Amino acid sequence: MKPVNLLYIFADQWRAHGIGAAGEDPVLTPNMDAFAAESMSCTNAVSTYPLCSPHRASLLTGKYPQSCGMWTNCKIGLDEVVMLRPQEVTISDVLHEAGYDTGYIGKWHLDGSEENFHASPSSGARYWDAYTPPGERRHHFDYWLSYGAMDKHLEPHYWKDTCEPIYPGKWSPEFETDAAIEYLEQRKNDNPFCLFLSWNPPHPPYDMVPERYMELYEGKELPFRENVPEEWKQDPSYLKKRQEYFAAISGLDENFGRLMDFLKEKGLMENTLIVLSADHGDCMGSHGRYGKNIWYEESIRIPLYFHGPGIPAGESDVLFASQDHMPTLLQLLGVSQPDTIEGRCLGDWIRKEETEGEPEHAYLCMFPGMPELVNPYRKLGMNPKSFGWRGIRTKTHTYVVDLGCTPGDKPKRLLYDNEADPFQMNPKELGPENPEAVHYDGILREYLERLNDPFLL
Repeated sequence: MKPVNLLYIFADQWRAHGIGAAGEDPVLTPNMDAFAAESMSCTNAVSTYPLCSPHRASLLTGKYPQSCGMWTNCKIGLDEVVMLRPQEVTISDVLHEAGYDTGYIGKWHLDGSEENFHASPSSGARYWDAYTPPGERRHHFDYWLSYGAMDKHLEPHYWKDTCEPIYPGKWSPEFETDAAIEYLEQRKNDNPFCLFLSWNPPHPPYDMVPERYMELYEGKELPFRENVPEEWKQDPSYLKKRQEYFAAISGLDENFGRLMDFLKEKGLMENTLIVLSADHGDCMGSHGRYGKNIWYEESIRIPLYFHGPGIPAGESDVLFASQDHMPTLLQLLGVSQPDTIEGRCLGDWIRKEETEGEPEHAYLCMFPGMPELVNPYRKLGMNPKSFGWRGIRTKTHTYVVDLGCTPGDKPKRLLYDNEADPFQMNPKELGPENPEAVHYDGILREYLERLNDPFLL
């Protein structure tokens, strides 16, 4: 039997609601909608830690974020270097060993920021950015066109195999899609391929989007989610950012369509596992917030669509978390699992086969990770990794214990009934002795012990 190829496409800060097929945000995504209609949609896919580097590390290793040292984003200014360690086993390591040609295009954000090591890196990388040279830190991605963390969508830069940056002068998703098509077109052997394509938009800055996509929304009435505050609905700055967010997604849709047209033209659809997803969401006005790193559905829920051999079209409500991607992908590809994996193989649910042992809950987490949050704890001799928030997500409820990100913050226990209150506007605040709190604390404690998480439950 011919090995199945893997094409994994994911965007940064794209929430599950932000695709027309979801029937929630008023976003125009005709190509993705057509793909979704022929794919298995995972309606309970969540980001274990709704932040870029932690999810990406978990996705690639099949481990919980803190298990691979990713307790915050790869950045400067901390008293330790946060990065994906070379000794971790990633899906690219496994598939390389299995004979796959492997490639990575786009945002990486898993290497130690270069300014941690050099005041003036020869690559020109600044702030959180990094050039990852050929070698063990690329984890057997043989083809490389990437950068660490850079948010100049209209003026992006990349590195290949030298520290000389490449400036294509194109909107980043357009250039990266061009590169993906070129990579697939120029392959000269019959090996199966594994290609990861990582788009940065709709990550902010929101205004770095070509005008042609903004024009798609001019003069259109764009309904709001119920949990967007009334005053935000009258704020021109918010309305513009919201339009920009939707416009960026429509731009991704156009480039996604180009890539799918190429696969169809080359006869690659039939033997390729195609995954469309994101690393986390964006509140985009819900609960009066932008961004991620919070337990709300708009932040933790991600789009997740599977299309490939043996996968029917439809929906699966199986709980699917960051660390479940790698084992599930390997299962669907028929490749053996390494013993380092902590996530679940959920391929049976993706194929809609009869099975037992469905996950009952998913673990969620956030650690204070910015230097201005970490340092006050350090000065008091406290471990900042013991704070932040941790949570449990079931199919119907979200439970959160929030210790805050500032010493002295008052602890809170919040329980959301996501069926009765889908916009999470009326949580129950529970005391630690409440029977529901005791129940969920018991589940949470099992995760904390298994993961050596120092959270002060």
